[in-house]
Amino acid sequence: MGSADRGVAVVTGGSAGLGRAIVRELADRGWDVAVLARGADGLTGAVADVEARGRRGLAVPCDVGDADQVESAAARVEAGLGPIELWVNNAMGSVFAPFWDVDPHDFDRATRTTYFGFVNGTRAALARMRPRNRGGIIQIGSALAFRGIPLQSAYCGAKHAVQGFTESVVADLLHERSAVTVSLVHMPGMNTPQFGWVRSNLPKHPQPVAPIYQPELCAAVVGDVAERPRRQTWVGEATIGTILGNRIVPALMDRYLARTGVSGQQTDLPRSAMTGDNLDTAVPGDHGAHGIFDDSAWTRSPQIWALRHRRQLGVAAGVLGAGAVVAGLLRR
Repeated sequence: MGSADRGVAVVTGGSAGLGRAIVRELADRGWDVAVLARGADGLTGAVADVEARGRRGLAVPCDVGDADQVESAAARVEAGLGPIELWVNNAMGSVFAPFWDVDPHDFDRATRTTYFGFVNGTRAALARMRPRNRGGIIQIGSALAFRGIPLQSAYCGAKHAVQGFTESVVADLLHERSAVTVSLVHMPGMNTPQFGWVRSNLPKHPQPVAPIYQPELCAAVVGDVAERPRRQTWVGEATIGTILGNRIVPALMDRYLARTGVSGQQTDLPRSAMTGDNLDTAVPGDHGAHGIFDDSAWTRSPQIWALRHRRQLGVAAGVLGAGAVVAGLLRR
């Protein structure tokens, strides 16, 4: 058994990648976890992970781009596990290609998952949390919610939309003095299976923009925000650099990404090395949390460590400051 019972959490896209790491992290912290995803094999594996940690798990097949399916899934979770206290919107889809080469259907499909999936999940969660006046929603954002990059127009557009949508919802909740919280957690590039099954017209196997982080590092931050909600969190050195760089020198970022962004998102492997294409249907199998970049992915991050220990760092800074004041007084 993990830590004290924290209630019921829902994780969309929880069958693989960052979502799978979040499912494990929440179960370790004492949450019962319902997993919403399309792939049966990954759902089975994710629930097994939850139960291996002594918590209750529930697999709910669901396409988050369909509002009716998400609402039905939420009702099934509450009937099976109890009131939803935490909802994590994480599911995503993407297309790797220059915008003019992206088929309109593919653009729509990626947007329905990556943006409307968040809208649908937020709606279903708030329908249950607002009447109870409690609960929390976490939106898994990205550095690309602030800075678009080559080859990912659909994904970047959707993440920008999630940012604006969430700010609006937060203001609505504050207006009615609701105790329900909505938090944005913006992520860097991670070593997840998505780069093996993203729809792509690139000649080579896609990869995340370096540096690449292991998903467990980022999932731990999501666990922290679930326990202590905050409006917005930037995860990883790369996320901070991308967001601040775009605020300070956007034109320079345009030119830099135009020069490096296409080659930097491709490995030396051929596209045929990819595991499949999951934009329209799930790729069979249980793919876990990691992709193929274990050898180069960061397992530690000073920024994430400091982010997760900022209370202790604040106390330490306060103590040092007080000590400096006392020392100054004694010298006088």
